[in-house]
Amino acid sequence: MLFAADEFRQFIVRDTLKAIDDWAPAHENLLLGTAAQESRTGLNLKCGRLLGIYRISPKTHRAVWDKYLLHHPELASRVRGLAGQHSFIKDPHTELITNLKYATAIAWLIYRRVEHALPTAEDVPGLARYWHRFFRAKASGQVADFIASYQHHILEKQEFAA
Repeated sequence: MLFAADEFRQFIVRDTLKAIDDWAPAHENLLLGTAAQESRTGLNLKCGRLLGIYRISPKTHRAVWDKYLLHHPELASRVRGLAGQHSFIKDPHTELITNLKYATAIAWLIYRRVEHALPTAEDVPGLARYWHRFFRAKASGQVADFIASYQHHILEKQEFAA
């Protein structure tokens, strides 16, 4: 893990969700688990076409903007405010690697755009199923992998830090 779980939770995930006015414990835990599963919370930031701590493809990144944020201009403005002024214009997909708050906002919007009820924050198996169904139903792992990643990279690291 590249980051301490509690610091990643507080300074990246929670701050980002609050900046876009969409914080809830379940949202936070889902994103922490997604980062743990996708990149081991920062150990792998590029895997083929998949970019950043959440391994988001350029195609999915564009779809969030073109099919979701297009219809939510106030939210789009908040998300755009998280991106770097020049780097976003030059190469917006690079922001998924270099800008943790921007990448976190995009990852959350991948989930939010499906408008499906989220499990509770404490229901890690439910969050794992949600991840598998709505974020990465294909090759990056199964529900059990998410649960194991969450346990190892999030829960155990928080207990160690405490």
